Amino acid sequence: MSGDGTRRVRAGRRTVEVHRPDKVLFPGGGDAKEYTKADLVDFYRAVAPFMLPHLRGRPLMLGRHPDGIDGPAFMQKNTPDHYPDWIERVELAKEGGTVRHTVCDDTATLLYLADQAGITLHRWLSRSERIDHPDRLVFDLDPAPVPEAPGGTPGTPGDDFEAVREAARLLGELLDELELPSALMTTGSRGLHVIVPLNGRHDFDEVRAFARDVAETLAGAHPDRLTTAARKKERGGRLYLDIQRNAYAQTAVAPYTVRPRPGAPVATPVTWDQLEDPELHARRWTIADAVEQARTNPWSGLLSRGRALGPARRRLNALRG
Repeated sequence: MSGDGTRRVRAGRRTVEVHRPDKVLFPGGGDAKEYTKADLVDFYRAVAPFMLPHLRGRPLMLGRHPDGIDGPAFMQKNTPDHYPDWIERVELAKEGGTVRHTVCDDTATLLYLADQAGITLHRWLSRSERIDHPDRLVFDLDPAPVPEAPGGTPGTPGDDFEAVREAARLLGELLDELELPSALMTTGSRGLHVIVPLNGRHDFDEVRAFARDVAETLAGAHPDRLTTAARKKERGGRLYLDIQRNAYAQTAVAPYTVRPRPGAPVATPVTWDQLEDPELHARRWTIADAVEQARTNPWSGLLSRGRALGPARRRLNALRG
C-alpha cells in the first residue's frame, strides 16, 4: 500500500493500481457481510484462471457502481479513452454508428475493471473474430413475478427457486433428447442459466429461432407451469422461458462474475447433479466461497464440445410433429 492509499497488485507482467481499496462496495447488514473494493479485486484475482476462458475474445458490457451497490450505477459499453493501451478493445457496429467494447483477455484487465468498480461483467455470446456467429445459446430462467398488488400495482420480482429448479430440470431433459450438451449456472440474482455450446457456424437468427422453438415446445408440454409470453401480464404466474439474449449485441452475465446485491453473490457454474441439492439457490455462492466451487470444475470441459444445430433441429421437428 502506498502513502496515497493506492494498493499495487501484480498480475502477470503488469502491475495494476487499486485506488481506495478500503472503499465499501457491498455494505453489510442483516445476514450480509461487508465487502470492500480490495475484496472484489482479491476475488477476481483468485477466480481469474477459471473465469478468463469464458471472457477471452468476447466484447463486454460492464455494470459499474462507483459508490457501491447502494449508489448510482450505470452500464458501460464504450471503452473510455483513459483506459490503458494494453487493454484490448473491439469496434463493433450498432445502429447509427459503432461501439468500442472492452475485451478482457488477461488477469490484469480483470483487476483493472474491478478497480473501476466494474462489479458485473456481461459478455456477448459470440467472439470478436466471428461476431455474427454465437458459440453459446442461453436460456434464462427467472421466477415468475408475484401477482399484482391490490389496485393494479405491478408485481415485484419473485424468488420461487423451486419453480426455476423444475424448469431447468425439464429443459435439461429436452436438450438431452435433442442430444445437445448443456451447462447450468446460478445467476447470482434470482434464477439459473442453461447454456448450450455451439460450433459457431450458425448466425444469431438461426440460433434464436432454434431457442424459441425449444422454449415453445417445452411450454406447450407444460402450459400450466411454463410460458414464452414476453409480456408479464400474459404469463399468469408461470415461469418465463427467456431466449431474448440470443441476438446480436445482447449479453449474458459471465460465469464467476459478481452481482450487485447484498453479500456479493456470484454467478456460479454448477453440475446437473447439484440441481438436486436442497441448499442450491441463485445466490448460493458469494465472493467468500465461489472459488472453492470453481476448483471442482463443475462444467468439466463441457463447453469445448460445441455442436451444430442441424441434427438437433431435425430431432426437435420430429418431436413437434
